[in-house]
Amino acid sequence: MVSPGFDVPEVDAFTRTYWEAAKEGRLLIRRCRAPGCGRAHHYPREFCPFCWGEDVTWEEASGRATLYTWSVVYRNDLPPFGDRTPYVAAVVDLAEGPRMMTEVVGCEAEELRAGAELAVVFREGIAVFRPEGD
Repeated sequence: MVSPGFDVPEVDAFTRTYWEAAKEGRLLIRRCRAPGCGRAHHYPREFCPFCWGEDVTWEEASGRATLYTWSVVYRNDLPPFGDRTPYVAAVVDLAEGPRMMTEVVGCEAEELRAGAELAVVFREGIAVFRPEGD
């Protein structure tokens, strides 16, 4: 599936739940239900990457995150990204624990700092983050 202006991975039977929720403005993560584990992870997988358990369920994330690291991309020759430069590619720590690669929007790159509080927003069915309170 390709959204206008954005590359989205092909939706399959497993990831359909994730992408349908994103279209509705909800960010889903996966959580292990194995005794002694219980950890959340993202990107969605059919098994727990920590204990390899298969008792994993979908969970709606709060949408809160903190900025771990970022880089301003000034040049990208791959469609459709070249038309969007410059943009802020980032890694955020979701409040539930997992790290997620994303994009930060709604602010100037110079305003960013490690540990900044962020909130999820959705752009054409893709989760991106903006500074909290904006």
